[in-house]
Amino acid sequence: MVIGDKFPDLLGHDADGKEVRLSDFPGKRFIIYFYPKDNTSGCTLEAQSFRDNYATFLEMGYQVIGVSKDSEASHRKFADKHCLPFPLVADTDLELCKTAGVWQPKVMAGRAYMGIVRTTFVADNDGTVTDRIDKVKTKTASEQLFALLDNRYNPNPA
Repeated sequence: MVIGDKFPDLLGHDADGKEVRLSDFPGKRFIIYFYPKDNTSGCTLEAQSFRDNYATFLEMGYQVIGVSKDSEASHRKFADKHCLPFPLVADTDLELCKTAGVWQPKVMAGRAYMGIVRTTFVADNDGTVTDRIDKVKTKTASEQLFALLDNRYNPNPA
């Protein structure tokens, strides 16, 4: 997906098996982040960054949604272990990852394989992509977004 593309309303199912639809969050804009795997060091740091700043994102009018190919059960354990307050979509069939263009060839330790490339999308309330971050800094993922969104939100207008 590139700027101007639109996410589908139905993203998939969350850790509790419930459908996650953009229309479930009326009036919200979206931060939809794709990550490789639950409970890995980088993915945990990224999720914790979003968790620690979740109230601020909500105040700014953004709903955070995480997506990986892990199962609903894996997402439940991950969310419970790290007290994640936002939905995690289990894209086990990789449909959303492929639609977003984040399911790509990767290489680690000389071994080639297909995997999720860590990517964060910002979308308007209708799901239209307004921004895309390809080089996500896991530990400071929220700060990257705050810098990007700074000119669009002022909690204390003068």
